[in-house]
Parts: sequence; C-alpha cells; structure tokens
Amino acid sequence: MVDDISHSPEQTDARSAIIDAAARLLNDKGADAVTTRRVSAEAGVQPPTLYRIFGDKNGLLDAVAEHVMAEFVAAKSATVSAALANDTDPVDDLRAGWEMQIEFGLRNPVLFSLVNAPERGSASPAAQAGLEILQTRVHRVAAAGRLRVSERRAVDLIRSAGSGVTFTLLTTPPDDRDPTLGTAMIDAVLREILVDAPERPRDSRHATAVAFRAIAPELTALSDAERGLLVDWLDRAIDGEAR
Repeated sequence: MVDDISHSPEQTDARSAIIDAAARLLNDKGADAVTTRRVSAEAGVQPPTLYRIFGDKNGLLDAVAEHVMAEFVAAKSATVSAALANDTDPVDDLRAGWEMQIEFGLRNPVLFSLVNAPERGSASPAAQAGLEILQTRVHRVAAAGRLRVSERRAVDLIRSAGSGVTFTLLTTPPDDRDPTLGTAMIDAVLREILVDAPERPRDSRHATAVAFRAIAPELTALSDAERGLLVDWLDRAIDGEAR
C-alpha cells in the first residue's frame, strides 16, 4: 500500500523519480521488469527508500497506474471543457472520448490491465474521475434529447464495450488486429442508446423522458421532496419504456 504520510521535499523528489523509472520500465518491458533492484537503480535511490515510500511492488504499481491515469484523465477533462466551451455536438464529443480511451489502452497495455482489474480500478481516484467524465458526456447527450435509454445504462454499455474492444485488440497479434473494430463497436452502441429518427414515436417519447430526467434535479422551483418524487416517476417511466 502507498505510504500516506507527508513527505519531505527529498522524499517527494525520490517518489517522483521512482514512479517515472517504474513507468518507463513498465511501458518498455512489462510488469516483470519492475523489480525493486532495477527500479531503484533507474531512479538513483537505495532499495529501502522504495519500500519506505510504497511498501511493496504492488504499492508501487498502484502508484504508477494512478500517476499515468491521472495525466490521461486530465487530458480527457480538457477535451470535455473545450467541447462545452465550443458547444460541440454531444454525440461527436462522446465518440471522441471513446477513441481517446481505446488509444490509451493500446498504448499502455500493462497499465490498462492494472487499472481495469476489479481489485484495483474500483478504488482508483483517477479511474473514478474518468468515469465521471464519461457520465458528463452521456449526460450532455441525454439533456439534448438524444438518448433513448437511461444514463446509467448508456454508461454501462459504453464502458463494457470499450473494455471489451481494448482487451480483444490487446490479445490479438498486431498484424491480425481489425483496425475498424473500435469504430464498429461504438457505432453499434450508439445505435442501441440513441434515438434513431424523429419519426419513431416510441423513441421520441422515451428520449423526451430521459432528457427531462437529466434536468429534473436542477428544477429549483420545486422542493427537494417534489424533485425526488419527479425523478422517481421518470426513472420508473424510463425503465418501463425500456422493457
């Protein structure tokens, strides 16, 4: 487990050097190359320093995964901010986020596996921040009246499909990979979650309910109890229409 004690400037510098060294080894040579001796040598510190800061190899790998994920999530957050500022089409923004996620996984196969392991990813602040960015993107689609499933279901479908595509590509020899697989999968997911055309009354009605659900918590003219009741009604209506 990573040491939570406040560090001196020297310890902070050592921690950064160790994480950078471990990240390079992980990316270039895989998890087996991240040994205490090798990381310490690359970082220019003594092995006891590594143990004192990170506890063990798993603690170090957690810290490396968190560091790289935090940088990636910051980049994703910047794209969301730009999309909001430029009033980018929410579906185009959602697709751009998907492409970033797949590209990150293929560039960082070991870290992708670490972060998405059930025992690691659920507790990762960076992974949680990434999930919140996806939720923001999906919420924009819902608020625009273009979502025909609940926001939660849309998020779950996108996450499941994204992880599946990335793992499939990573476990396929590079020369045998289908470069169109990611595009085909997001197209399939979007067909499942988006309103197809305005002339379909059921889809239009359902999309309206989803859009209303997206803004219901912001209706300050209603009391907390009234907003809660309205949200409950809309959730039930959305779930009922989905069956």
